[in-house]
Amino acid sequence: MTGATSTAATTSLPADGGPHWPAPFAQGPVDATVTVPGSKSLTNRYLVLAALADGTSRLRAPLHSRDSALMIEALRQLGATITEVPGDGAFGPDLEITPISLAAPAGRTGIDCGLAGTVMRFVPPVAALRHGQTLFDGDPHARKRPMGTIIEALTGLGVAVNAPDGGPAASLPFTVHGTGEVRGGHLVIDASASSQFVSALLLAGARFTDGLHLEHVGPPVPSLDHINMTVAVLRGVGVSVDDSRPDHWVVAPGSIRAFDHRIEQDLSNAGPFLAAALATRGTVRIPDWPAETTQVGDLWRSILTTMGATVTLENGTLTVTGGPEIKGADFDETSELAPTVAALCALATGPSRLSGIAHLRGHETDRLAALVAEINRLGGDAEETSDGLIIRPAALHGGVVQSYADHRMATAGAILGLAVPGVEVEDIGTTAKTMPDFPQLWTAMLAQAPAAASAAGHDAAAHGAAAKGATATDNTAKDSTGGTQH
Repeated sequence: MTGATSTAATTSLPADGGPHWPAPFAQGPVDATVTVPGSKSLTNRYLVLAALADGTSRLRAPLHSRDSALMIEALRQLGATITEVPGDGAFGPDLEITPISLAAPAGRTGIDCGLAGTVMRFVPPVAALRHGQTLFDGDPHARKRPMGTIIEALTGLGVAVNAPDGGPAASLPFTVHGTGEVRGGHLVIDASASSQFVSALLLAGARFTDGLHLEHVGPPVPSLDHINMTVAVLRGVGVSVDDSRPDHWVVAPGSIRAFDHRIEQDLSNAGPFLAAALATRGTVRIPDWPAETTQVGDLWRSILTTMGATVTLENGTLTVTGGPEIKGADFDETSELAPTVAALCALATGPSRLSGIAHLRGHETDRLAALVAEINRLGGDAEETSDGLIIRPAALHGGVVQSYADHRMATAGAILGLAVPGVEVEDIGTTAKTMPDFPQLWTAMLAQAPAAASAAGHDAAAHGAAAKGATATDNTAKDSTGGTQH
């Protein structure tokens, strides 16, 4: 990004990211061009496939973050050689990956999953393919994340998995006892808690002796877009996947072709920057937006249009310009985009409902409870439903937004801070999970904006309609629900 430093934000970022980060309040409309690091979902899928491939692979412009570093170290522990090599990416070197020798004898090793769902779910099937015992553990909250399905799946495939006391395992920590082979075949699971259970088994399925016929039985699988991504990635490296029947995925046994692949930028992580256009009534441009992609973040084009923005994709650059107000709406299955959507809904002039996201209760934190708590902490009006959120207009005030060690909660707080003076974010450093440079990128975005409005003027533009909306809906929305939930 380029542009001279201006006074577009009323606060600056502490150099260390501080435990309480004063979220910059935008004095005028943002006008910025932003590039974000590579996709976490794609980086970690390709890393797993490279570790199982038939030769040396290269990832160009991959993500360098805590989640990708945890994946890299996990695969190294299993025997892959992963080397940083010079590349042309703006956010770090390329990666060269020499695959695991599954036939080589191996001993006991341990893997730190941190709080990365892709590591704790994608890597155990890989560990089952090698000789030796692999102990998996992670951050304290990682032990609360749903893991039973992947453990039961491995057991169903004949792989021994046990808790530290030797008994049955249901969550982290657990040990996978690899024998150098997984037979594969037909496997029935309930993946209603996370699509990652399906992706984890598909990624390794081609290396199972008989391949894999995976069948889901139970409530609908959430985040099907992420499974579609996995299928597309597998097909791109020569793996045959038949997903023509709903809730069935058939992976043919065979080799995984080594590859040289450039990682798209993370479109989900682009969301907070695009949201800044709406929160400040400004414009944000993101170059190199893919014309076709499997990333769920491409939904920003329709979501932000629904919320009143003007969205165009021309010559590879996505441009979002905020409208005179942020419109509330109903959103279904926003998946990992939900925290950013919810932050915008808290600034909207009409009520919003987010549905189809019950599975977010099992993410880095219970995101539904966390969003309600933090929006309401700032004077908002949000409540949980069985599968999502209802957010009504309310005049917000400053306060400390708790991050819950969840990167998307932290960036949601940053969005609110653009339009609400006096917002602080607890532990902005948690954004390092998928975007270590977030505080610097946020500052640079605001530094590009012309200082075109006073704080008071922007505050009136940003919050006057919301305050009016809160008054107008007071006797309808609030009375029917018993008031703001705290």
